[in-house]
Amino acid sequence: MRCKDGFLSNVALVGDRHYEGLTPDRALDLIPAEYQHPLVVLADSVTVASTERPLLVVDLRAERGRCVRVVAAELWSIENNLSGANMDFDEFANAVGDDGVFRGF
Repeated sequence: MRCKDGFLSNVALVGDRHYEGLTPDRALDLIPAEYQHPLVVLADSVTVASTERPLLVVDLRAERGRCVRVVAAELWSIENNLSGANMDFDEFANAVGDDGVFRGF
C-alpha cells in the first residue's frame, strides 16, 4: 500500500481461507521463531464491518501479542517505522483515537 507521500508498506498479502477467523493468539502460534518482521497484520470481522477497514496490527517484538488497530491508509506508517526501528509500538498504541484506531499523527 502506498500513501500520498510515496511511502510503501512492505507487507505480503495472504488470501487463504484456511486462515479465516484467525485470532492474534493463534497467529502467534503459527509464526516460526526465525520470523524477522516486527508485526503481523490481520483483517478480521471488525475490519470488514467498518468502512475504514481498520486492520489489526499485532506486535511481535517489544510486547509480543499486543494489538492496535490502524486504518489501511496508515498501515505504511506503522510498518515502516517499526521495521526501521524509528519508533516503538507504544508510540502508535498511544496515538489511537477514542475508538482504539490509529489514523496517523
